[in-house]
Amino acid sequence: MAQHDTATSRTFLKVTPQTLSNSSCSIAAMVVPNRDLPKRLPLLILKDKVLLPGSSMRIAVRDNASLRMIDTRLLRKDTLSSVIIGVVPRRSEKEDEESLLHAFGTASVVVQVTGTNWPKPLYTLLVTGLCRFRIDKIVMEEPYLIAEVTQLDRPSEQEAEIRKNADLTMLAEEFRLCSNELVDMLDGRVPFVSRLKDMLSGIPDGSLPDTLASIVKASYLEKLENDKEVIVSSRDINILNTVDLIERFKKSLLLLRRQKEGMRGSHPLKGGSEFNRRMWKNNTKRGSILISKEPKRISKGLDDDDDNNDEDDVEELERKIRSADLPEHAFKVAMKELKRLKKMPPQFPEHATARNYLEWMVDLPWSKETTDKLDISQARADLDHDHYGLEKLKKRVIEYLAVRKLKNSLKGPILCFVGPPGVGKTSVGRSIANTLGREFQRISLGGICDQSDIRGHRRTYIGSMPGRILNALKMVGAKNPVILLDEVDKMGKSLHGDPAAALLEVLDPEQNWTFVLFIATANTVSTIPPALLDRMELIMVPGYTQEEKIAITKRHLLPKQLKEHGLAERDMEFPEDSMKAIISNYTREAGVRSLERKIGGVCRAVAVQVAEATRGASGQAEESSGQESKEGEAEKPKSETDKPADREAFLITEKFLTEALGPPVFESEVAQRLSTPGVAVGLAWTAMGGEIMFVEATRMGGEGKITLTGQLGDVMKESAQLALSWLRSRSTEYCLTSEDGVDLLERTDVHIHFPAGAVGKDGPSAGVTIVTVLVSLFSGRCTRSDTAMTGEITLRGLVLPVGGIKEKVLAAHRAGLKRVILPKRNEKVKKEVEKYRLFSLKYQFQTLETQDLKST
Repeated sequence: MAQHDTATSRTFLKVTPQTLSNSSCSIAAMVVPNRDLPKRLPLLILKDKVLLPGSSMRIAVRDNASLRMIDTRLLRKDTLSSVIIGVVPRRSEKEDEESLLHAFGTASVVVQVTGTNWPKPLYTLLVTGLCRFRIDKIVMEEPYLIAEVTQLDRPSEQEAEIRKNADLTMLAEEFRLCSNELVDMLDGRVPFVSRLKDMLSGIPDGSLPDTLASIVKASYLEKLENDKEVIVSSRDINILNTVDLIERFKKSLLLLRRQKEGMRGSHPLKGGSEFNRRMWKNNTKRGSILISKEPKRISKGLDDDDDNNDEDDVEELERKIRSADLPEHAFKVAMKELKRLKKMPPQFPEHATARNYLEWMVDLPWSKETTDKLDISQARADLDHDHYGLEKLKKRVIEYLAVRKLKNSLKGPILCFVGPPGVGKTSVGRSIANTLGREFQRISLGGICDQSDIRGHRRTYIGSMPGRILNALKMVGAKNPVILLDEVDKMGKSLHGDPAAALLEVLDPEQNWTFVLFIATANTVSTIPPALLDRMELIMVPGYTQEEKIAITKRHLLPKQLKEHGLAERDMEFPEDSMKAIISNYTREAGVRSLERKIGGVCRAVAVQVAEATRGASGQAEESSGQESKEGEAEKPKSETDKPADREAFLITEKFLTEALGPPVFESEVAQRLSTPGVAVGLAWTAMGGEIMFVEATRMGGEGKITLTGQLGDVMKESAQLALSWLRSRSTEYCLTSEDGVDLLERTDVHIHFPAGAVGKDGPSAGVTIVTVLVSLFSGRCTRSDTAMTGEITLRGLVLPVGGIKEKVLAAHRAGLKRVILPKRNEKVKKEVEKYRLFSLKYQFQTLETQDLKST
């Protein structure tokens, strides 16, 4: 029991809103039918607190063992036995000795579970004590503690014992009278005082000692003359240890009388709201726990997350804040939030939110950064080693390094790589990070339709979390990483906001001028909002030519696939002609992803051949060694028998490709399809790169109507109408009139079709191709089978420039065409195209449609 000195002690009633609001739960728990406890109970370890039968308590759970118990029993089962747990106080607080449990505990029913799983699991249990139990032995420690227990009291038996025992009856009457007098000393104007009276009147006599002991605050501090503080024992452990009902009444009655003396002493209670604030403040302070003389030792695995619990303590959090080297403005915000946290009871829902907020602030790398590598020669060598081609992109990175070397305070550029899939946009971002010596983090934005994923959720929401940008900074642990915003063109909109608009602030050069280097990737700029596009520096990444794909195969793809399939270079001979066959017949793409898969298929086929050859050689070796042993010859060393037999490398031929990959997927059908009039080859641009596009037309008698098929957009339909109108205005020039001078187009219906009808098509660049098809159809002359064209026309016959020239020219080269007809005003792109060394391709730049018709 605590020593009492009215001059120095602080005494008050420990009444909380939880005690009152959950009083009905407590009463209901105490009158639960007299059923036996399960023989085994999962244990929840309680730190600095004691739960008594008949009282309710909210318990914050963070250790791994208790979290596993909640997930396994409470969240996945709904039986009565699954929600009954044993709550046992900790007996030791020392970190360097074994964890000790108190010998007695309280069987409790879990009334409510609340919490969150992000950023780390954190649950709060509302439990109500049922009865006492004694721990006989620990039967299981993983995944959580389970103990064999013995039930020590039952509410129904206690009531019967009070009715039979006269001494108990007198103690119960005296106890109830003392408790009512104690409540009468409180200020009746406080709303919860009347509720406390109603609660006490409904509690059975046998449950009065435990209930009042859980309400009365009876821990005292006494100062000696040398100013040394002595922390006295807690009354809760004493009450919990007392199994005999008479002794329990006497000890609890002593607490009530001492409480009354304290209330009449030098610290009188005040009324009104000030009293409420004082009661609330004192209620949140932690008491000390009496260390039992009969410990129950278990292994150190009882609480495997003690370090995390210590870090979650408010004092530990304050120490982290002061040592985190936060900027001045962030430090002020953190200290203000910490001050709120100290005043806030743990039962408040905002308590966990404020704690998570401060933990996030501490975990962010405010002052941690990596040192940039500014060796330009080494950077150029690293980029060339990791990626073949991409000269424009590499040039921009080298420029950044050069300026960064000359000027320390350079703003980080915001680059956006735009190109078809598989050309290395994402992998080059990682290569840039390695070249700079920075950390790298990729954020996939494809399919994001909530602006909170970028900016973060408001703290008022339960389960709120920071955005992906802050999460990336926390994961890399440095404030100057390279952050790759992948697939920035595939974000959507919803009722939750526009994430592209949220990115405007993230990618604002005026705000992001200190540390992060942002790199974005996209397949097309058509779906990126103009405001966001204006924030970024576009770098177009075109597809690869056949020569570049062969070089990439030799330097990167083939060695990688050989290693992944357990093959050596001596196992396979891959001539360049076979590589060209795979590129042209099996993978008609702008990137190299499909090419890598096909090479992997070839390596698997070779692996089968190598494995079978190795098995055959090992079988022959075993047979020969058996014969030699029968003849009595000396046994060969193991190193000789294990040595693989010499074998020739498998030669990859076109026949072998057919066996491994099947028949060719793509075949050159340009010459065959252009063998009849009314067909021409156009060039199109898609997000997947450039493609060739066939345009077909036929005619029949009618009234001069035009029919368009092939899932066309409005712009392409208008281009077809425009082409027909231009041709009709020049029908005499192109001999489209009969001998009697009647226009043939007036009596003819025209049907124009764009094959691959399942794919949508739109854009003005097919105008030149449509005019060529119509002239070929009505003149009966075929177009050249080695020529493709692109360009927009006007009613006057002018050929206007179009976009995507590089991708279109590469598509023509992949299809095996020899000539491309382009608008004259696109001639400036020729220099950029010529660096791809497309020696087999010739260019013709035209200004008028009449020139195009002569060329075709």
